[in-house]
Amino acid sequence: MQMKPLLPPVIVNGATIDPGRIAAEAQNHPAPKGKPGHAWRAAARALAVRELLLQEARAQGIAADPAELAPGQWETEDEAMIRALLERAIRPDPVDDAALARIHAAHPDRFRAPSLYEAAHILFAAAPDDAEARSRARSNAEAVLAEITAQPRRFAELAARHSACSSRTSGGVLGQLSAGDTVPEFEAALASMQEGALSLVETRYGLHVIRLDARARGEVLPLDAVLPRLREAQEKAAWARASRDYVQGLIAGAEILGVSFEDGAGR
Repeated sequence: MQMKPLLPPVIVNGATIDPGRIAAEAQNHPAPKGKPGHAWRAAARALAVRELLLQEARAQGIAADPAELAPGQWETEDEAMIRALLERAIRPDPVDDAALARIHAAHPDRFRAPSLYEAAHILFAAAPDDAEARSRARSNAEAVLAEITAQPRRFAELAARHSACSSRTSGGVLGQLSAGDTVPEFEAALASMQEGALSLVETRYGLHVIRLDARARGEVLPLDAVLPRLREAQEKAAWARASRDYVQGLIAGAEILGVSFEDGAGR
């Protein structure tokens, strides 16, 4: 008796997509553990859209003219046809500088220069997946924090004795810090602290006793300084919306069997 395939064939306007191509494409789509069907459906949808675009490009008589993406690296003919089709079909909304100015005025904190901090810390190192080491590090950090709270002048001494960071040789002092200089957990703690305050913070590296010595809040950048970045973001968003709408129009007018585009569910 002939076995039925586990997954249905995917057919786009009468053209069947090779199951081997779907299986290969599925490697590019993450899926929850034990649910490979999610990756298969995502891959099938991606290849179905690609097939739709190629069919439309051929229907419009678009010829492939591959562009050089990098020295010695060229588009495939299919990629060139799809690019040419989208360049012809996509008409994103123009950038509205007045709307961008209103966004800047309404949300000034989104356009601040990075704040600067001067801080010191004592690191009690522990791997993220070592619960016993984390617990031990927390106990040690809490004990040292209590000592520093009682005798703040002992911070440098205790940093030199306990810290697993190279800053221990300078009393735990980290110097001037800005966005990106430390891990997000550490930065979030600095942003929430008052000058002169102490805090116990857990990061991927372990437990930190942090002292914030000074903070200079970043100034709001003027509109002229951020407008190029805002325009670029607006252009990308407008192009993404227009291309999504275009593809959805192609899907609505196509006959696609074997995979559904409704809510990401399979048929």
